[in-house]
Amino acid sequence: MRAVRRKAEKRRFVYGPVPSRRLGFSLGVDILPYKTCSLDCIYCQLGSAGRTTSRRRAYFSVREVLAQVREVLAASPRVDHITFSGSGEPTLNRNLGRIIRGIKKMTRIPVAVLTNGTLLTRRDVRAELRPADVVVPSLDAATAALFRKINRPHPSLEAARVIEGLARFRREFKGRLWLEVMLVKGVNDTPAHIRALKKAIAAIDPDRVQLNTVVRPPADTSAKPLTVRELEKIRRALGEKAEIVAAFAGRRQSRRSGSLEAAIVAIVKRRPVTVEDISAALGRHRDEVLKAAGHLLESGKIRFIRHGRKAFSKPG
Repeated sequence: MRAVRRKAEKRRFVYGPVPSRRLGFSLGVDILPYKTCSLDCIYCQLGSAGRTTSRRRAYFSVREVLAQVREVLAASPRVDHITFSGSGEPTLNRNLGRIIRGIKKMTRIPVAVLTNGTLLTRRDVRAELRPADVVVPSLDAATAALFRKINRPHPSLEAARVIEGLARFRREFKGRLWLEVMLVKGVNDTPAHIRALKKAIAAIDPDRVQLNTVVRPPADTSAKPLTVRELEKIRRALGEKAEIVAAFAGRRQSRRSGSLEAAIVAIVKRRPVTVEDISAALGRHRDEVLKAAGHLLESGKIRFIRHGRKAFSKPG
């Protein structure tokens, strides 16, 4: 038990800020052990854990998480949102509400939560998310069969109940609700499913519907992206609230001090990234990043994989 506690104390719960296609420079807050999720999606950039959970637990110290957020903010990097994301489904941490409230007390920077939405059927989870400024739940499947195929959920979860929970949260939540739909070629992009999805979206009534596709290396290599033309056709079918998530076009982060290699490892642990992503996030020249990444590659701390025409760094 003491060894587990010491390991938790050394853990970095905060990473970035990293460039986000939706949230500008996003300071990530990661409050879960690696790949702790209620889903095991075929497109997940973290890979497949082969297991799921719907049990909520208090995984880490609230005080330590808040201290690390405070420490990063004191260094005054550019931060557009403080975003709960990273190693899994953030609502599985039963201290999520306490951490959100603690962050809101220390800064006016908007708080965002990226969630798969599966636990919004629970009153306690909906209450904990209410203080957030932006909640971005996902909905990839409007039918039971597709939910099982693309999201590979915990056995206790049902597509209809997930949609019901999202609709209920929308009625209670006063902030911005952006519904993300991850589209996988040949899986959930058929005209029949898009019609079912449009019906579910109407019941939820989000502020935006953000269409995404497989732009980072997926858990299942058979998960392929849609083309821009295919995404545009679906956007038109879903109506005026739908938008295609654009590539990040913000300014570069100001130059960050400290160990470049340590900063790269911290980012790569949470998401596959390109050299350009790292350069923008850390305010370092591309050549500096390439040199540091080369050292990390030699030591086995990171590895490179190709997805489409890009090379992404992942943990070694």
